[in-house]
Amino acid sequence: MRQIVVIGLGRFGSTIARTLSNKGVDVIAIDSDKEKVENIKDYVAIAVALDATDESALKSVGIENVDAAIVCIGENIEANLLTTSLLKKMGISNISARAMDPLQAEILRYMEVARVIKLEEEMGVMIGNSMVASHIEKHIPLASGYSFVEIKVPDKFIGKSLKDLQLRNKYRINIVAIKKRIPEITESGERSYKEVINNMPQADDILEEGDIIIAIGSDESIDSLSK
Repeated sequence: MRQIVVIGLGRFGSTIARTLSNKGVDVIAIDSDKEKVENIKDYVAIAVALDATDESALKSVGIENVDAAIVCIGENIEANLLTTSLLKKMGISNISARAMDPLQAEILRYMEVARVIKLEEEMGVMIGNSMVASHIEKHIPLASGYSFVEIKVPDKFIGKSLKDLQLRNKYRINIVAIKKRIPEITESGERSYKEVINNMPQADDILEEGDIIIAIGSDESIDSLSK
């Protein structure tokens, strides 16, 4: 089982910790605030209140061998950078760290972290793109000029197969999955929906109303498809 340490349990960090735990990841959640640790302890493998800028404290919970670390400390930039530096010193290579401003992002890049999380900027891009193209559910920038998107199936695609649409040939879009909402009845007799993801879509798969196409492509290709 993968083990990931999440440091900083504000709204952003606690959401990441819970999401990873729900995906079957062994999560170590750390914050100096005992109340935040108390709030998440039932949702993760280990929850500890300690000062993440203290190398001895970090070593005391045995995080040297985790598969990855995510530094979610927000307002305290000094603590964010010092914690990241300590994690690098401890030999953790796969580190993602949150940056609150361009200077902090530049410092983190200089420290060669695996990913700099510019939350406000990324959310701004995502929301801006979704406002322009209402059927785009998510728009996440990847490498320069490329993005990961979740697109609500347009009406004109409903009832057609991936082979019929030829999205890769026409738009140079690679479909990596299709998300479907399957109706079901709960134990209380209420109508609900279960989300099912087809991670290996085939050419003959038919798109239905309410489906979400998960795709990767150049920003130019995605813009072309969204129009």
